[in-house]
Amino acid sequence: MTSRPLMTLQVFVLPPQKLGSVPHGTRSIVAITGGTFDGPRLRGKVLPGGGDWILLRPDGVLILDLRITLETEDGALISMTSFGVRHGPPEVLAALARGESVDPSSYYFRTAPRFETSAPQYSFLQRLIAVASGNRLASGPIYTIEEVL
Repeated sequence: MTSRPLMTLQVFVLPPQKLGSVPHGTRSIVAITGGTFDGPRLRGKVLPGGGDWILLRPDGVLILDLRITLETEDGALISMTSFGVRHGPPEVLAALARGESVDPSSYYFRTAPRFETSAPQYSFLQRLIAVASGNRLASGPIYTIEEVL
């Protein structure tokens, strides 16, 4: 299987809203305040108002459910949802929780983005499978998104 770069996406976040213990783990909601994306076929900004619904399972795996709106340089709107997982050694996850910079190869952070748009020039996004690897920074995550060919 081969892939090619689709975009690099960076989102900026507020501190999490901690809902606490729920039936399947510990739930937090992280508001998205903005961000940017840049790739060979599209670039623009992340609109404020999205969020990441995070569930920390009892086994230490973080389930990610990202929902954001992208606005391209030419004004098109694209809905992006992304479901994924993040896990790793306890000391690496503790460093991430403290906002420290951590080598992304020291933990697992993968998502599967999906797109919807009414803009004809970006309709190709609705016909592809994408995978992303992430890196969590203090300001928010950065995703390297690849299109599976």
